[in-house]
Amino acid sequence: MRSKLFVPASRPELFAKALASAADAISFDLEDAVEESSKPAARTALQTLFKQDLSAHHKLIVVRINAIDTPHFVADLDALVCTATHIVNIPMVEDPDTVRAVAAELERLEKARGLARPIGILVNIESPKGLRRAAELACAHPRVVGLQIGFGDLFAPLGIVSCEPSALQAVRVAVRFAAAEAGIHAYDGAFVDIKNPEAFTLDAQAAQRLGFSGKSCIHPTQIALANEVFRPSDAAIAHAVRVLEETRKKLAEGVGAFVVDGRLIDGPFITEAEHTVALAKRLGLLS
Repeated sequence: MRSKLFVPASRPELFAKALASAADAISFDLEDAVEESSKPAARTALQTLFKQDLSAHHKLIVVRINAIDTPHFVADLDALVCTATHIVNIPMVEDPDTVRAVAAELERLEKARGLARPIGILVNIESPKGLRRAAELACAHPRVVGLQIGFGDLFAPLGIVSCEPSALQAVRVAVRFAAAEAGIHAYDGAFVDIKNPEAFTLDAQAAQRLGFSGKSCIHPTQIALANEVFRPSDAAIAHAVRVLEETRKKLAEGVGAFVVDGRLIDGPFITEAEHTVALAKRLGLLS
């Protein structure tokens, strides 16, 4: 998910436009973007949408639910467990048992409804305790497909300025390593200054350089920017192709380390090239 567009589930008039956008994923929000009294209606709006065949849009469908300790949790899961949903996004997670409890409830509902494809879990890291236990959360259950940073909830209560580079990068590094321990993706949090595309791009690039797979978008204008930042560059794709071509030759000759484009190449850099080529193919950038 290079780009994941947040859409309030209480705004069904936005659903069609979001699904027609260039975002890789649409995250329908039942949590912060929906006022308390509007949550039942928001669930109903999602259920109505999910009765349609959404496969033609080629989107990953994510639903951010309310936290497990809220009165909305059970109703949220009941509303979203269907063939349309790919991922459930859990906010304010601090305990691996929470992840396992959500996984168990998903499994129960999927079995009762005869769903063949399991729904993945995207875990939000947005509290000091959640950040400290990020690796435990990432490894809590095989359904966990990624960790996502919630900068607002993490920084604001602590008085940390939202755009402070040292804080941003410190959190990103911690979350990226935690995700790596579980072999899953790390996703960057939202950038709230909608009218500053240059700053959004710089912020996204800072996450991309740390190996993040994508970024949350809170406005459609941010989608193209995220898609561009989190795609491998033409130069990177060309280099990766050359690395794999040379790898085949050198390994046949019994050589484990060699030079491509002036860079020393061995095991980890071959793996990096494989990942780059695979991503380029998935994005249609390479045949």
